[in-house]
This record gives sequence, C-alpha cells and structure tokens, in this order.
Amino acid sequence: MIRFTNAFKAYPRGSLALKDASFHVGRGEFVFLTGHSGAGKSTVLKLIYAEEFPTSGEVRVAGVVTSELRRREVPRLRRRLGVVFQDFRLLEDRTAEENVAFALEVTGARRGTIAPKVMRVLAQVGLAAKAQAYPRELSGGEQQRVAIARALVNDPHVLLADEPTGNLDERAARGVVQLLRDINANGTAVVMATHNLELVRQAPYRVLELQDGAIVYDSAVDEVRSNVGGQRGGTVT
Repeated sequence: MIRFTNAFKAYPRGSLALKDASFHVGRGEFVFLTGHSGAGKSTVLKLIYAEEFPTSGEVRVAGVVTSELRRREVPRLRRRLGVVFQDFRLLEDRTAEENVAFALEVTGARRGTIAPKVMRVLAQVGLAAKAQAYPRELSGGEQQRVAIARALVNDPHVLLADEPTGNLDERAARGVVQLLRDINANGTAVVMATHNLELVRQAPYRVLELQDGAIVYDSAVDEVRSNVGGQRGGTVT
C-alpha cells in the first residue's frame, strides 16, 4: 500500500528532514509515527500524500511512484487517501454536513449521491445529530470527528492523521483514537503521527519512531529481532 525505499528529503539550505527511510505499510495496517517535534513525522505524511516529493529514493503509494506523477494526477492519488490535521481545517461558515459534502463536491461527485454519503460518515463518527451544527457550536473533539468524516467520505484506502489529538483534552483524544481504531477494524489502513506516547502504549499497533529524520525503531522489525536474540529492543514500550 505504502512503500518508502531509501527515501531522503532535503529542504533549502541543505537541512535533511528525512534520512534514508525504508519501510512498508500493508493493506489494513495501523501504524503510529512517533518522535519529538521536528523529527520528520509530518514530512513522512506529506511525502505519502504528495505535497512533497523525495529528494532521492522512492515513495510508492497504491502502486504509484509519487515523484513520477504529473501535477494533474496528484488529486487523483489524493482521492484514494484521507488526511486529518491537528487544526481541523473546517470551513467556519459551513455546517458539519456542508463541510463533509465539500470534499465530494470538489471531486465532481453526482449531486444525488452526496447527501446519503455524508450522512453515512457522520453517523459513522457519531455526529449524525450534529449535522446542522457549525464548527463554533461543536467541541474540539466533535470538530475533529467532522474532519475525520470529511476524510472518510471518499472511501479512502488509507487514512493519514497528523497529530489529530494535539489540540484535544485527554478524554476527547482517547475518543478520537478509538474512532481511528474502529475505522481501521473496518479495513482502512491508518497512519497516525503523534508525540503522545501514552496513547501509543494503550494500543497494540506497530510503531515507527523517528529521530532527526531517521527511523530509529520499527516495532515490526525490532521486536522480532529482540525476541530472536533474547533481548528487548526499541525505545517505545
């Protein structure tokens, strides 16, 4: 589904945001990206949804090498992905229902198909009763659920979440993570960037840890290695 092969990302003035990253995310997998601020988590996500492209190496998403995409082909790739951000990015002058519908409207979806799809995903995230509410009338956790519904409405193969709990209190954060777990249980792959290690410890999913742009721990690899060697590996426990 997603494959990084010796991927580097350099920004102007030569700063390396990603260093020789190689990993694979399979269909239906749930992966946490962890690491301190500036470790490279957001860069990994941007490379997946083709906002950025690798300086060298390869990033392949749904069988497509992103650096080989023409500009007009990028939106087509993104329709196969859902993206959720820390700051919600909702349109303040539109209701929850209208915010989710907008994601379908920009793809040219047929008008008659929009309303049923919107209500389906709002129900999925537990907000059918708040369809006519504006963002200012919703709590932070509810706004993030609208953002998740918007990301889901095109039935993506992969949901990318960049610090989706960063602006939420502990209770709302747990609710959002549980929602992402439920979405994953229905077959959608989830890649979630977070620096909240407590949330990571509470969920039995794969962990990729980044440090200064380098992958320093992959639980899918290091735990197998440590079990074989009789030692405990990794830095996230």
